[in-house]
Amino acid sequence: MVKVKICGLSRPCDIEAVNEVKPEYIGFVFAESRRKVTPQQALELRKMLEPDIIPVGVFVDEKAENIVSLMQNGIIDAVQLHGSENEKYIEKLKVLIKKPIIKAIAVQNEGDVQKWAATSADYLLLDNKGGGAGLSFNWNLIGKTDKPFFLAGGMNLENIKKAIEETNPFAVDVSSGVETDGFKDPEKIKEFIKRVREWECKSV
Repeated sequence: MVKVKICGLSRPCDIEAVNEVKPEYIGFVFAESRRKVTPQQALELRKMLEPDIIPVGVFVDEKAENIVSLMQNGIIDAVQLHGSENEKYIEKLKVLIKKPIIKAIAVQNEGDVQKWAATSADYLLLDNKGGGAGLSFNWNLIGKTDKPFFLAGGMNLENIKKAIEETNPFAVDVSSGVETDGFKDPEKIKEFIKRVREWECKSV
């Protein structure tokens, strides 16, 4: 089953929207972004979140101890690294947190994904160079990989079924594609997940 991550939640109404339709993952952005939340904001939102939805913390070159603190305080249950974190950093973090780690990489050329084949990260997240800009990349550049990955970058209602069919991802990650005027749109979230689930039924 292709899983869904709705990223960049920042308001109580965003949590209410995902609780209704149950994506497998949601993302709290702790890096500089218009969607950034503070640890306290994220804690309050986490308290509202249905327990079967996994909250992922999104970071860019964050100090490991800050990530550990968020884990220990029960704010996040998985980590997404969206900066220049290297394998040494990932290995250190895995020792400290014992939770899933997603390493985001920019896919610009053939072989970019394969360079991370041996990473100790649990998953890759494949995105465009900018990340978070709502722009897709050339999916043909992904190539063959045994590493489960989240497909990100420009996911939206129009391309989601084609994206799944062409790339066979572990999960799809969407943020701006389910927004209206810069804010999460409950109807778009609902429709996005509906289209993913429809594709799954069709493919069985």
